[in-house]
Amino acid sequence: MIMISDTIKYIGVDDLDIDLFESQYVVPEGMSYNSYLIDDEKIAVMDTVDRRKGEAWKENLSKALNGRQPDYLVVHHMEPDHSALIAWMLETYPGVQLVCSAQAVKMLPNFFEGIDFTGRVIAVKEGDTLALGQHTLQFIGAAMIHWPEVIMSYDSKDKVLFSADGFGKFGALVNETDDWACEARRYYFNICGKYGSQVQSVVKKMAAIDVQTICPLHGPVLKGEALAEAVRLYDIWSKYEPESEGILIAYASIHGGTAAAAERLGEILREKGAPKVVVSDLSREDMAEVIEDAFRYPTVVVAASSYDAGVFPVMHDFLYHLQIKNYQKRKFGIIENGSWAPTAGKVMKGMIEALKDCEIVEPMVTIRSRMKTGDEALLEQLADALI
Repeated sequence: MIMISDTIKYIGVDDLDIDLFESQYVVPEGMSYNSYLIDDEKIAVMDTVDRRKGEAWKENLSKALNGRQPDYLVVHHMEPDHSALIAWMLETYPGVQLVCSAQAVKMLPNFFEGIDFTGRVIAVKEGDTLALGQHTLQFIGAAMIHWPEVIMSYDSKDKVLFSADGFGKFGALVNETDDWACEARRYYFNICGKYGSQVQSVVKKMAAIDVQTICPLHGPVLKGEALAEAVRLYDIWSKYEPESEGILIAYASIHGGTAAAAERLGEILREKGAPKVVVSDLSREDMAEVIEDAFRYPTVVVAASSYDAGVFPVMHDFLYHLQIKNYQKRKFGIIENGSWAPTAGKVMKGMIEALKDCEIVEPMVTIRSRMKTGDEALLEQLADALI
């Protein structure tokens, strides 16, 4: 059993069988569902886990309790991968009380039809506390990170922040590496990315308390330099600022002509000294990875074939994802391709113009089926404008 401190125990579980997290994110390294237990005069269980791994979690809980009865189940987040066993807890431990936000109280019947929660729930809000003995939990409002009912809690004794989905990452703990940021970045931008202002609010609240350990609901427990780096990156990410110098070229190609133009632009940019150029095939690469790179770098080039008087669908999907994630503060270049009536550029331009504080540089390059000698000069001009 992993000990976070002398009295805080990790009782979560790894899921190595899952293929798609939330039915859309590829997780080749699995997923962790984190849960914790504070062993004090009053015992608090900090969240449950996904039903997929419910039996393993029950075993961990039983070992940690060692015959005692829990007093509280603190529910930081109602999403089913963290709350699936709430009803089981109430049935198994008649004396346990749920501690959650008022918004979470309203959500409970949505997930647990027919369960009587009367007298079993304590609703808490920003600034409320829960005394366990030596430990006292202080609750922190964290609405829309990334659901409206989310709360975090801070243990003033061990200086531990239970951060809900904040500071989480893809990957099972058994597969954990030193590179926290890689999968934490993909996780943040695809799951929490829309809610930068709300994340900024939490980062500012954290600055006012002495947080020495972060216990998220996914991924490793963070301490020391890893904690400081995670907070630094969250501050950058939630401000929608670029993290690294570089240019992403995302292309959607049907028969290879657009792909060739995108690859050639990448070569030209490297020849001109661009510090980092990433070229991604939207039809074949993980969309969540490309979204991650779009947020990581300050400049994006979109290159797409025209399709049914619009744009090739995977490009529309990419730009739609940027729109719903509140993407902003970036520079764009555009390459379109069309054999007889190019339309992709117009569609992409319209979708980019709907983004906040995004600049489109000229020229927009139009390819007719395959690159010609004259197109090379236009790509050179676009590269100069991007750099």
